[in-house]
Amino acid sequence: MFHGNVIKSFRSLQMQPCVRDPNACDTLAIMKLTPFSLLALLLFCASSVSLARSNEQVVVAAHPLAAEVGLDILNRGGNAMDAAVAVQAMLAFIEPQESGIGGGGFLLFRDGATGALSFHDGRETAPAAATPDRFMIAGRWPLPFQLAVVSGRAVGVPGLVPMLHAAHEAHGHLPWSELFEAAIDLAERGAPLPERMRRQLLRDPSLRLFSGTRTLSRAARQDDPQLLNPQLADVLRRIAVEGPTALQTGVLAENLVAASGRGGWLPGDLTAEDLAGYRPKQREPLCGHYRRWTVCGAPPPSSGGIALLQMLGILAHFDLPAMAPDSAEAVHLIAEASRLAFADRQRYLGDPDFVAVPTAGLIDPDYLAGRARLVDPTRAMELPAPGVPGVTPAIDDPPTLEPDEEAGTTHFSIIDAEGNAVALTSSIEAPFGSRRAVDGYLLNNQLSDFDFVPMRDGVPTANAVAPGKRPRSSMAPVFVFDQDDELVLVIGSRGGSRIIGYVLKTLVGVLDWGLPLAEAVALPNVLHRGGRLEIEAGTTLVDRVPELQALGHRVDLRVLESGLHGIERFGGGWRGAADHRMEGVALP
Repeated sequence: MFHGNVIKSFRSLQMQPCVRDPNACDTLAIMKLTPFSLLALLLFCASSVSLARSNEQVVVAAHPLAAEVGLDILNRGGNAMDAAVAVQAMLAFIEPQESGIGGGGFLLFRDGATGALSFHDGRETAPAAATPDRFMIAGRWPLPFQLAVVSGRAVGVPGLVPMLHAAHEAHGHLPWSELFEAAIDLAERGAPLPERMRRQLLRDPSLRLFSGTRTLSRAARQDDPQLLNPQLADVLRRIAVEGPTALQTGVLAENLVAASGRGGWLPGDLTAEDLAGYRPKQREPLCGHYRRWTVCGAPPPSSGGIALLQMLGILAHFDLPAMAPDSAEAVHLIAEASRLAFADRQRYLGDPDFVAVPTAGLIDPDYLAGRARLVDPTRAMELPAPGVPGVTPAIDDPPTLEPDEEAGTTHFSIIDAEGNAVALTSSIEAPFGSRRAVDGYLLNNQLSDFDFVPMRDGVPTANAVAPGKRPRSSMAPVFVFDQDDELVLVIGSRGGSRIIGYVLKTLVGVLDWGLPLAEAVALPNVLHRGGRLEIEAGTTLVDRVPELQALGHRVDLRVLESGLHGIERFGGGWRGAADHRMEGVALP
């Protein structure tokens, strides 16, 4: 049983990284300190980045309670897959606004004994009643994004629990039923409302208007807010015994269908048959080379793996290692590579079971070399167009820009003593999903990830809505291997379509600039999704804005809340790092 002093241990973790790990700053101090790395060191030791070092096992998650239960499972003889189920169950309770059993996810697994990689797709699907004009008004105008998010039409068939169950059957060690004990126990006893969730609830008064979030919003306004969810405990108890069948058939399925189709703004059309018919997918991980490393990630329907490999493949033609991380020239190159990848993403990426995604062509080195030649180091491109893999570097077809969504997603990374590794990104889409709740959990709004306009120039878009189709995602769990095929990095993030940029920044920080993972995570976030160059407000990159504008970039300063949680090989063991922008920790 999960030990009862977990809340006390959680609170004891609220200290600086140099206090948690006295060797952390010593390790960083022996680096060759350029002016930037000295600044990064000072920022790192002044921030709340969580750093953990272990010779055998590390768990990094978005909340201390989740990391703690994962470590507890490992210490009880479980492996990384067992720990992943337990961590996700705890996050369903302690971080319900980001992910949970009403959503979906992507899981990347490495078998420590054989080195084999597996990718498990638990992405939501559109119901059988879905039509291409699902998010169109009178078939002519796209529905405003913020209205679509809170509609029943945005609710997809949840896939997280079926995916976790299938992955556990393939890779787990401990009995499935034992992995939910901690989450059930805490959901019944309660815990302090996480401060970050409280801030989210207080700054969005609209959450008081929805029955699914009204109770949480009310709790956030109390002096000593508590999170208590006995309904969720009952559901998790059912899942522990029955597996995903508990959600896909019977009374819980009926309740889910009723909640998604309840009145209000554009009720949904999920059916019991949609739930019963859902099946997770196992797909081949997508791998490519970057300099001397091999980078493996998520294949379609996620755009994360292809976009990252495209960006890296373009950046490989430039001498990033010679550039300072806070230089305008480095930011410019990253932005241009990102713009080219997002142009291709809009044109080609969708569910591969419904559209022919030219995956091999999009990450072909010759194709990316042609795309790299479009990058002018001295000037930003005009709006870049998608390329035609294997034909020409560009065509005249400007991409549709990404909606400026705020994303509710979580990521965690786990390494066990046998070398098994898990990178799992899961989501209910927007923070608090569709605002619809049932039996103690929130329903997703993932179908708003489909393209609202189903046809362009008389041609169906790759990401148009269709029955049973999975919407394009940006989730990007990643493994990186060295020249000896040794795993050296496990990483991923939250952040909607910004996930790709957050992960890219971290990969460049580690692989090109030789930064420890914690420093790479702490680098200012910078990304470009096809519209404007986004720079993290309050960081050193703000001083580079005039230079970037002189290069032709339109720059926005934003609060960019990544949730990067990763593990790196360090000496003979592992070292984890959790994003200081979140409440997560890395535990050895």
